Amino acid sequence: MSTERIEPERAEAAALDAYSQVVTTVAAKVLPSVAALSVRGPRGAGAGSAVTFTDDGFLLTSAHVVEGATGGLATFGDGAEARFDVVGTDPLSDLAVLRVRATTAPPVELGDADPLRIGQLVVAVGNPMGLAGSVTAGVVSGLGRSLPARDGRLVRLIEDVIQTDAALNPGNSGGALADSAGRVIGINTAVAGYGLGLAVPINSTTRQIIGDLVTGGRVRRAWLGVAGVPVPLPPAVAERTGQKRGLRVVEVVPDSPAGQAGIYLGDVIISAGGRPVQSGQGLQRLMLGPAIGTRLPVTLLRRGAFVDVVAVPAELNR
Repeated sequence: MSTERIEPERAEAAALDAYSQVVTTVAAKVLPSVAALSVRGPRGAGAGSAVTFTDDGFLLTSAHVVEGATGGLATFGDGAEARFDVVGTDPLSDLAVLRVRATTAPPVELGDADPLRIGQLVVAVGNPMGLAGSVTAGVVSGLGRSLPARDGRLVRLIEDVIQTDAALNPGNSGGALADSAGRVIGINTAVAGYGLGLAVPINSTTRQIIGDLVTGGRVRRAWLGVAGVPVPLPPAVAERTGQKRGLRVVEVVPDSPAGQAGIYLGDVIISAGGRPVQSGQGLQRLMLGPAIGTRLPVTLLRRGAFVDVVAVPAELNR
């Protein structure tokens, strides 16, 4: 066999070995923290996964896994079983927090999904189709996806959803999506089609949601009272602001915080609270509990001129 052929084969073997080492290391780190859930709710029996994220028994899962349930049974990788209670659910982010009454499972390290890049290696850990402790690996195949979520009559887009080709199947929902360092950067939430999985990211927004669920069992959201569509900004405005798009206001609810602040149909929202607004999701990101009752500076583009107003978001009552 020629030297020219041997070298590429050695390089390929080394690459495969490095890939395997990453996946096995992440699996060893995350698997002990992932539980298989057995849930009985109004719709009958169900199953899913959950991830231990504190050393005192709090678990993170998908809201739809425990919809309508108050508790169930969690089974960990070492065979230990524990009853769990549902601490709080937030269907609009598809996240829920549970607490087990006794566990020795170690907590995972929660990471940050914001720096993820397309093509980055990720590992999914969960319990698909009753197969406990299953591990699959793949890459981040898309970022910035949106996933519609519903809570009663209220519909919201879960923003910045992670798309991966790591195989996900029924039962994976609520399980961990980890990066190559074993940090959990997403909670698997849905199977969108063959070779396509989605995960709710762990970032500053979802950390706020998780914290609210732990401390109060619910998520308080603010309400501004506008609906908009993304539009490209004029070149001069784009150059001045450093952003390419804004949010054109297409609806203002009468007597809403936006209406009282002087936001009108046709205005283009450039920024809110000092942060660029380029989509409806960007505005939604600001509408969590801390925004309720606080002054929110909003910069608008109105007939080619910049206009500054101050809105005071109110609490959203569902």
